[in-house]
Amino acid sequence: MKLKIDENLPAECAVLLRNAGFEADTVCDERLAGADDSVVVSRSQEEDRVLVTLDLDFCNIRTYPPSRHAGIIVLRPKRQDKPTVLRLMERILMTLSTRTPTGELWIVEPDRIRFRAG
Repeated sequence: MKLKIDENLPAECAVLLRNAGFEADTVCDERLAGADDSVVVSRSQEEDRVLVTLDLDFCNIRTYPPSRHAGIIVLRPKRQDKPTVLRLMERILMTLSTRTPTGELWIVEPDRIRFRAG
């Protein structure tokens, strides 16, 4: 599975995913830092990558229908410090072992993951 880590997440998120055997690129590595959301999501679609982000705009299924994407994973931590975000990434890794986000929106919170198909 291929994933794209948005610029609002620590680069260590990509490292965690790579260490677990996934292919993970960051928006910054691709020189897309500061790019409009439409550019980031378009690139993710072209590359068939699951977008992982803190950006709540991607929760809007009318603007970003999950069925048109390899998947969108939005993290909703209570705090956005690095240790908290990395703990949520570890939850994602556990879930990826049993489920794929293809065509789904995942909203990852500290105590649950909500799945939305569409």
